[in-house]
Amino acid sequence: MHLETKLVQAGVGKDEKTGAVSFPVYYATAYRHPALGQSTGYDYSRTANPTRSILEETIACAESGDAGFACASGMAAVHTVMGLFSQNDHLIVSLDLYGGTYRLFEQVLSRYGQTFTYIDLRDRHKLEEAIRPETKAIFVETPTNPLMQITDIREVAQLAKRHQLLTIVDNTFMTPYCQRPLELGADIVLHSATKYLGGHNDVLAGLIVTKGEELSEKVRFLHNSIGAVLGPQDSWLLVRGMKTLALRMDRHQSNAFAVASKLREHPAVAEVFYPGLADHEGYDVQKGQSSGFSGMVSFRVRSSEQVGLFLQSLRIVSFAESLGGVESLCTYPATQTHADIPQEIREYVGVCDRLLRLSVGIEHPDDLLADLCQALDASLVVGGTVR
Repeated sequence: MHLETKLVQAGVGKDEKTGAVSFPVYYATAYRHPALGQSTGYDYSRTANPTRSILEETIACAESGDAGFACASGMAAVHTVMGLFSQNDHLIVSLDLYGGTYRLFEQVLSRYGQTFTYIDLRDRHKLEEAIRPETKAIFVETPTNPLMQITDIREVAQLAKRHQLLTIVDNTFMTPYCQRPLELGADIVLHSATKYLGGHNDVLAGLIVTKGEELSEKVRFLHNSIGAVLGPQDSWLLVRGMKTLALRMDRHQSNAFAVASKLREHPAVAEVFYPGLADHEGYDVQKGQSSGFSGMVSFRVRSSEQVGLFLQSLRIVSFAESLGGVESLCTYPATQTHADIPQEIREYVGVCDRLLRLSVGIEHPDDLLADLCQALDASLVVGGTVR
């Protein structure tokens, strides 16, 4: 069965008593036991909830995993997975990293003795050099946020297995529709499901998918023990969003390619980062490990003075944090998603004050292109003169 069909059929036929096509929302937090020592499979809603179970089964199937876990946010999912590691454990992490993940690692988990080394994972030599006796895992973002750098997941996973390390992949940008890291050798996949999986900017959620019974049981214990689980209403909203994932991703990608191609032609733009462009450094690797390129495009304008004018001139695209919804959004990473990364590190990585990130929505491409071009035209007028 194709993934598109699996997603559309999520929950269908699961409510045998009523035959409801849309699986119901179960708000109950407690469940009656049939008798002493017996259970329906549901005892307390933190541990398991019928609506959440449908979601968790769906994402595990979509990612070719053995178990899925729904969390209260993407960061709750990351934090839950980090419970696998102990004091003095070390992880190697993508250098170009979402600021919220960096904040959790450096301002929270470092206080408990966990350590992190940030490496350009495209450089195999540097990656191997970074491995220590206390290293336990490699944490991968690909494409990275926001510079769209592509890491070869197969290569990293093979190296990790040789050193008995876990490979953890944040698959938020790609979704299982475009990329399935577990099939490439990864052990754990993470999603900020708030983004493309939910798809409508109306639900906050995180998802974890694991490969292997032993690892799945460890994460199940952490999920229940930490308790940052997703509520039933949000689980239902997320299942509903995922049913149209394939349709939405196709439009996101076609629009993103059109936007990236147009941005490269505009005199206000210095650089464009989109892995779907044939001359992108990671294009061949991306084609080899995925079936698409997602809808995220980053670009640099020629002067930081242009940023404010560009953002205030947008009419259809919203200046807002987040990504992956049907509506197009533009984010300024330096003061939004990556503000908690020290400036010197941001600038070293390439997240400068000229960088903007677009989450390209599913609007008509002509309208998006017209809006972006008029805003870029306006950004060229600084101090009453055309730059």
